[in-house]
Amino acid sequence: MGAGRPGCFAQAPDLDSRSFPRRLQAHSSRLNPPQRNLPEPRRPGAAPLRRLRRSELPVDTAALARYLVGKTLVRETPQGRMSGRIVESEAYVVGDAAAHSFNGMTPRNRSLFLGHGHAYVYFIYGSWFSLNVSGEPEGVGGGVLLRALEPLEGIELMRRHRPGAPLHKLASGPGRLATALGIDMRCDGLDLCAPGPVWLGVPAKGTGRIPVGTSVRIGVTKEAHRLLRFYERGNPCVSGPRRLRS
Repeated sequence: MGAGRPGCFAQAPDLDSRSFPRRLQAHSSRLNPPQRNLPEPRRPGAAPLRRLRRSELPVDTAALARYLVGKTLVRETPQGRMSGRIVESEAYVVGDAAAHSFNGMTPRNRSLFLGHGHAYVYFIYGSWFSLNVSGEPEGVGGGVLLRALEPLEGIELMRRHRPGAPLHKLASGPGRLATALGIDMRCDGLDLCAPGPVWLGVPAKGTGRIPVGTSVRIGVTKEAHRLLRFYERGNPCVSGPRRLRS
């Protein structure tokens, strides 16, 4: 399951932003105007990013969700590289009734039970894909939902998938993130700590210390009180209503 899948390099079909359900549009419509300027995208010739080693990842889903804020998600395609800083995540921990792993392993969720650092991709609401990172030892189910990125590289490629979206909304929300990067079911099970079409990298140079906020998760009805959402405070790319971004 963890080996790279060549099919994931294929370009995903373009999706218009109108394909997103009203609920996500409602969330995004309540975003504040940008609270700070986004950094300039990385230019060709910039120092290459190093992949995260599996030994660097916490073997605990909640700790991993917090750890990934500020790290880099990279998508390699034949058309070029796309990347962004992870600015928002949610943990779905062991024994969590809101987690896809709650009722045990199935053919649909088996990537959640791979060793920590693998991709779990699912299709939701008949509209979009979501990208998660497995967060527990092999055989134990838990995952981190990647909710938002601050785009760094390949912004024009992302805009082909999300035409008309302003920069701070290009990958703000889990469906928009996956659509902007062309992530679909062919990426399910990929090892995100190995060379391949999708991988996790160290923080981009110059990001400095990141103020991380914590809140309840967005859109869940089970165990909704748990503070398992982590986000970069003040970053305009973070999704959700204002009260969950301050």
